[in-house]
Amino acid sequence: MTALDQYRLLGRSGLRVSPLALGTMTFGTEWGWGADPSEARRIFDLHVDRGGNFIDTAVNYTNGASERLVGQFARDKRDRLVLATKFTMARDPGNPNSGGNHRLNMVRSVEQSLRQLETDRIDLLYLHGWDATTQPDEVMRALDDLVRAGNVLYVGICNTPAWRISQLQTTADLRGWSPFVALQIEYNLVERTVEHELIPLAAALGLGLLPWSPLGGGVLTGKYTRADLRDSQERAVGTTRASIIASSGLLNERSLDAAEMVRTIAAELGATPSQVAIAWTLANPAVTSPVIGARTLEQAEDNFGAVGIALSPGQMARLDQATAPDPIFPGRFLRRPMVEQLIFGGATVARRG
Repeated sequence: MTALDQYRLLGRSGLRVSPLALGTMTFGTEWGWGADPSEARRIFDLHVDRGGNFIDTAVNYTNGASERLVGQFARDKRDRLVLATKFTMARDPGNPNSGGNHRLNMVRSVEQSLRQLETDRIDLLYLHGWDATTQPDEVMRALDDLVRAGNVLYVGICNTPAWRISQLQTTADLRGWSPFVALQIEYNLVERTVEHELIPLAAALGLGLLPWSPLGGGVLTGKYTRADLRDSQERAVGTTRASIIASSGLLNERSLDAAEMVRTIAAELGATPSQVAIAWTLANPAVTSPVIGARTLEQAEDNFGAVGIALSPGQMARLDQATAPDPIFPGRFLRRPMVEQLIFGGATVARRG
C-alpha cells in the first residue's frame, strides 16, 4: 500500500516527488476536449489535498492555457509543489525557430513558461522530443546555462532514442554540466517496447522514469471494443480524442486483449480497470511517478485510487504474459542458450540487467 504523500526520490537527484504526477495537458478547452477552468481547479486541488506535489505541463499544452491555469492554481502554494514543464514544440506556427531543441527556442520557451506559470523558476524542465537537428553539446550546454542562471533547477528528457539520451547524458557528465534526472516516455500494458532499451537506460544512468499515458490512451479502461476497430482507419485523421487514439496505433486486437485481462483482474480486486493499469506501472521498480491526466474530477478520483492497489505475483504474471513485447536484437540473440554458454563457459552468473 502507498499514498500520494509517500514520496519518492527523482532519479539521481535528492528531489522528493509524489508517486503520481498530475498531468495537465487536459487543462483548458482550447483543443476541444479538455477540462474547463473550474473542473481543472477541482482536479488540481484534489491532487494537492491528497499530498500530491508533482505537476506536469508543457509550454504548448492547450495553446498555453494549461500553464496559465497551473500558475493560477499554484500561486498560494508554490513552494510545496514541483512544477515540471517542457520545451521543443513550436509556439508560433510558421516561425521555424519557435520549435526545436536549439538554444534560441529553449530560452524563449522558458521565458514564456515563466510568464505563463507566474513563477521565478521551473523546478524540472524537459526536452519534449528529439528534433534530429540540434547538436548534443548545444542542448546540454544551454540547459546547464539555464540551471546556472537559476531559471531551471533540474532537467529531464522525453521521447528520445536511448542511444541519443546516452550520448547527451555522457556529454553532460564528462563536462560537468547538469545531467538529466528524469525520463518521460510512453509506457503501459499496450506499449512495452521501451523495456528493450529505454527503461534499462533509465536505471543505469540514474533517470527517474515517468510513464505518460499509463492507460494506453484510454484503451485499458475498457472504453473501446472490437466494433471500434472497424472504423478506426476513417478516424485516423482529426482532432477528436477518438481520432488521436486511432492514429496512435494503440487501438488493435492485441491492446483489446490486454484490456480484457485488465478488466478481469480489476473484477478480482474490486477495483477499476484504470486503477489496475496504473498499479501495474507503479509496480515496476524503475518507475518513479506515472503521469496521470484526467478531464473530470471523477476520473482523477478513480486514478488516484491506484496507489492503494496491490497486485499479487500471480496477477502481475498474468498481465505480463498477456502483454509481453516480442524480443529484439541483440537481446534476442544474446539470450540464446548456445550464446550464453559461449559467453559464460557454462557457469551460472547473476545478471545486472
